[in-house]
Amino acid sequence: MDLALSADDLAWKARAKSFAQAELFPHELALEMDGALPQTTKDRLREAVVAHGLHGINHAREVGGQGCTQLQQTLINEELGKATNALWAVVWHPAVPLKYGTAAQIRDFLTPSCLGQRRACVAVTEPDAGSDTGMIRTSAARRGERYLISGEKWFVTSADAADYIIVHAIVDGDAAKPTLFLVDSNAKGVRVKREPKFTHTYVFGHHELVFDGVEVGEDRVLGAVGQGLELTKDWFVEARLQIAANCLGAAVRAFELANDWASRRVQFGAPIRKHQAIEFMLADMAVEIMAAKSLVYRVACQIDRGIDRKVAHARASVVKLHASEMAGRVLDKAVQIFGGRGYMRENPVERLSRDVRVDRIWEGTSEIQRLIIGGQLAKRGPDLFTEW
Repeated sequence: MDLALSADDLAWKARAKSFAQAELFPHELALEMDGALPQTTKDRLREAVVAHGLHGINHAREVGGQGCTQLQQTLINEELGKATNALWAVVWHPAVPLKYGTAAQIRDFLTPSCLGQRRACVAVTEPDAGSDTGMIRTSAARRGERYLISGEKWFVTSADAADYIIVHAIVDGDAAKPTLFLVDSNAKGVRVKREPKFTHTYVFGHHELVFDGVEVGEDRVLGAVGQGLELTKDWFVEARLQIAANCLGAAVRAFELANDWASRRVQFGAPIRKHQAIEFMLADMAVEIMAAKSLVYRVACQIDRGIDRKVAHARASVVKLHASEMAGRVLDKAVQIFGGRGYMRENPVERLSRDVRVDRIWEGTSEIQRLIIGGQLAKRGPDLFTEW
């Protein structure tokens, strides 16, 4: 088994690392203290993403992307995940269901999104529908060759940066017809209800959106009517792998900072790393990161080799569950090693400790990941997880 990264893989990793350090890290503290970045800064960062060739890494070159493998995307997202305040989000990943669009949708939505000329957000969650997508009530009532979309969506990440929305709705109230629609953000009937504030400071917003009889044509159906849940699952697989990679990056940066601090901080006549309580925490952090990295990289490689779609879905749940909970444990130890300094917002480990908390919630909570894993275990047996 060859576990070495190729020259191309290492080049992508180096490119992402350079971008994060040069373009993202310098804005961390200002974003944290001010709560937002000026639009001029966001515009410049968008240009920097293109200049560094990191736009559309999850889509083929033929549609304006970079054609990166899943492993290469993982390496990139790991480096970007080292930035606090979710600054990694300035590097866009057009939602995977867009590749199933019509030729016109690919021309008008996917390709411009890859190139940074357009940006989407995904609207699935509702006030009464989160993990249970069967509770989704946003409706798309068919009227001849048109649809009227009505409902309310919550936690629409990056809605303030998007000019169109991928909306998960139920056609004609039929639960068997979950469908994705492409809706312009400025369409008549779309409005922002509010922008809640969350534990972390995030470079973009998480809006609550209301759709009040928003009219779209048949040409705005993404995929087929009734295919929405399956396409959303594909998006979840990609999103969960990205979260896992971001968590790796956050954990690695925190570990490196804590390790350096433990060497410099002297108490009781010796660097604190010489005290067994600190030494054991650092050792545990190293083990956690190494184990998670091995798992995340391996699943990414398996997806590149074309494993079954349902197997990929199950293993993406394993990866997301393990990496997100690992990051929480590592960040908690990093804060503890820094002591009072670890509780200061100017310290990256403090910001990262808040950033990674949501990774156990969004795109499927840890409990939902366990439910998926348990269901696959019951259907396929333990070999799915033990014999690979």
